[in-house]
Amino acid sequence: MFNTIIVPVDISQLDGATRALSLAKDIAGARGGKIVLLNVVEEVPSYVAAEIPVEVFKTASEHTQAEMTGFAEREGVGTDAEIVIRRGHAGRDILEFARERKADMIVMASHDPGFADYFLGSTSGHVVRHAHCSVLVVRDGGD
Repeated sequence: MFNTIIVPVDISQLDGATRALSLAKDIAGARGGKIVLLNVVEEVPSYVAAEIPVEVFKTASEHTQAEMTGFAEREGVGTDAEIVIRRGHAGRDILEFARERKADMIVMASHDPGFADYFLGSTSGHVVRHAHCSVLVVRDGGD
């Protein structure tokens, strides 16, 4: 039933991603599914990007790849999970990627909503409202 499970990873908030990946591993293991770790790097506006040297973007991409690879290895899915890095808007790109891969489930972390989330919305909220597949949202474990 859950053949392809997408786990979006925000490398600045790995605690939540760790909890989400743990649940995804349980689900995938029980069903023989495949896990895909997805990181979406927010696009820099073109008027800003024009002023930034290309080397900065290259270094940032290499850093993101290294962080994702290290995260996968630390969590015990190093060679079992596919790692994908995309550029764009997190909510839209998670949904687009899930459609492209015909994902059966998205397992993602979410923080407790802050004041700005009520006006702007959160990435997890956007994904839950628009996903074509099941979405499991893992809340922060803090008290």
